[in-house]
Formats: sequence, C-alpha cells, structure tokens
Amino acid sequence: MNEPLFEFPFFTNLLILLVTAKVFGEVLERFHKPSMIGEIIAGIILGPSLLNLIHRTEDIKVISELGVFLLVILAGLEINIDDILNSLRGRNILVSFFAFFLPMLGGVLVGYWFEQNIMTTIFIGLCTAITALPVSIRILMDLEKINSEIGQRIISVAIFDDVLALSILGVLLNIKDTDMSLASVLQASSLSLIKLVLFITLLSLAYLFIKRILKKGDYIQESLDKMVSLLKGKEPLFALFFAFVLLFATFTENLGLHFIIGAFFASMLISETLIGKENLKAIENTTSNMAIGFLAPIFFAGIGLEFNVSSIQNIGLLIAVILVSYLSKIIGGFWGGTIVGLSKRTSFTLGVGLNARGIMELVIANIAYRNRLISTEVFSILVLMGVLTTLTTPLLLKFAFKRQEKKFHMDN
Repeated sequence: MNEPLFEFPFFTNLLILLVTAKVFGEVLERFHKPSMIGEIIAGIILGPSLLNLIHRTEDIKVISELGVFLLVILAGLEINIDDILNSLRGRNILVSFFAFFLPMLGGVLVGYWFEQNIMTTIFIGLCTAITALPVSIRILMDLEKINSEIGQRIISVAIFDDVLALSILGVLLNIKDTDMSLASVLQASSLSLIKLVLFITLLSLAYLFIKRILKKGDYIQESLDKMVSLLKGKEPLFALFFAFVLLFATFTENLGLHFIIGAFFASMLISETLIGKENLKAIENTTSNMAIGFLAPIFFAGIGLEFNVSSIQNIGLLIAVILVSYLSKIIGGFWGGTIVGLSKRTSFTLGVGLNARGIMELVIANIAYRNRLISTEVFSILVLMGVLTTLTTPLLLKFAFKRQEKKFHMDN
C-alpha cells in the first residue's frame, strides 16, 4: 500500500474524514439515498484509491469498532423478539429459509467456482445471504409501505436474516484459528455451536423472565425510573443501558464469540413494553446521536479507505458476486412467497425488497477483513456489492410495488 502524500496528525485526519464523510452523506441524503453510501465514497476519495491523503490507522480502526458496536445496537433496538418468533411460526419460516439459504448457497457456489479458499467462500455466501434490516426499514418508510402486509413480511425476513447471519458469524470466527482439516473444523464448529446454544439459552431465559415480570405490571419500568431519579450523574439511563449491553458483549467475548453478537442480542431485549416509551426513545436518541453523528461516518469512511479498486483483478468474480446477489435474493424471496400462498407479483416484490445489504453486510465483511479471512480484493468486491444493492433496491422496489398495485386494480 502506498504511503499517504502527507502525514497529518491523528485529529487532523479525523477532522478531514468526518467533515468529508458528512458532506458526501448529506449530498446522498438529498437524493433520497442512504448517507452511508456518501460516507463510503468520501473514504474512497480520501484513501489510496484516489487522493491517497489518509490511511486507516490503528486509531481510526478503534473508532470504527465503536461505530460498529453502536450500529449493531441500533439495529437490535429496532427488532422485537416477538416478531422473530412470529416469523418462525407455521409456513412463515419457509420464506425466511429460502430468502437466506438460497443466496447463501449461491454465494458459496460462486466462491467455489472461482477457486477461493473455504473461509472466503463461506463469507461470500454469508454476505450474499444477509438483508440489512435498518436499510430495509428506511426504504419502506420512504415508499410509505412500512405498514403494508408485504412491508411487514420484508422486515420479518430481514430480522431473521440478521439474527441468523450474526449467529453463523460467531461460529466462523471460532473456526478461523484451526488448521482447517475436517476433524479440526468439525470440533471447532461443534464447540462454537455449543457456546452459541448456551448464549441463546441464557438469552431465552432472560426473555422469559422479562415476560413473566411484565405480566405483573410495569415493575421494571417503575424500578428503572426510581433508580434514574436517585442518580445524580449525567445520562444515568444511557449508562445503565450500556452497562447491560456491555455485560452481554463481555459474556459472548468470554465464550469466544464476537462482541457484536452479545451487543446485538442484548439490545433486542430492550423494548417499549419493558422500559417505557419515553425511556426507549431517550436511549435510541442518545445512541443514534453518537453513532450517526460521529462514529458511524468514521466507520463507513474507513471502509472507503480500505477499499482498493486496483485490487479487483478478477472481473469474473466481481460480476458473478453482483449477479448472484441480486438473482438469488429475488428468486429466494419469490419461491418462499409462492410456497406460503402469496401471488407471483407479491412474491416478486418480497424478493426485491430483501436485496439491500447495506449496514449489516458491510459490518460482516469488515469483521472478516479485519480478521484476515478475506483478501482486499474480495473485501472490495463485497463493498461494491453492498453499495450497489443498497442504491438500486429503492428503485427496483418502487417498480415492484407499482407492478403489484397495477395487477390489484386490474383484478378489481
């Protein structure tokens, strides 16, 4: 990697990175596109791909890790565990199953066809399979379809995808330190699955305990309000919330799983019913201000710094990953939808709506790259795939909804 043209001090680098990321993010927002795309573009412009002004130093990596932490918490706060359970009931599980495992298989086959190593192949599959819940919610809100039946189905499947993808990520990160022989992989996988089951069991017990307490009234909310009123420090509610999340993150790290898995699942337990509407809104606002205002732009700009267009030599792999990412999601959602009795046009809309990878795919790709499980070339390909699917899904979904509504009016 070429050295930057100028060696700026750390805070100068941070200033340039943040301001440029926010400016480009604002431009994209004005075109009704996710600001993260502009923030990634800012990093690409400032990094080795173009101007070569800034490199992703260890200090920037630490801030990026905090950005990942908060982004995952925000995603978890948008998920209701009851919604996950509903998505697993009856034939609904088939939609989630096809919409995740068909793209996963497609990505794995692409990696295998282009002779990538086994870990890279699996991560291509995982990044192809995921749907970014926060991005899906944003797109559906912009299209005013968030409360429609198909909108709720898209969200339900996206929740399932995020939870399953992060669970698989925990297993993969435990396998990486083996010699990759069949016996070692099976042993490490079994141990990881046991750890994951242990963690999910703990999570389930916590969920059931919370549900039992809630049946007796607003005991937790009232106790929390009393505790917050007694504390004299600033932002006591936020501190208590983060202590709770960090407890789970620490537990998963001690189990050998990635900290974001604990943070994600812990934040899922926090709901309006549990702590009250005002308390939840206060936590979401403070977390969002820290993440979206500062840490997340640095994370996405950092991805742009790592992105290196010159590293993409295998154009066939690039085209295959992008094509399979689109087709497998649409086909997976379509098959799943038709199996549960949805019309063909509604099933097509469902498949299209699941295509935005966005935040969660970039988080997983970044973790894989930081752990040296994928090359710079594959990382750059996955970043391009995430950006393209996120940019084009709003347009494709708008077309799909119009097509679906046209059919409805013709039938009536």
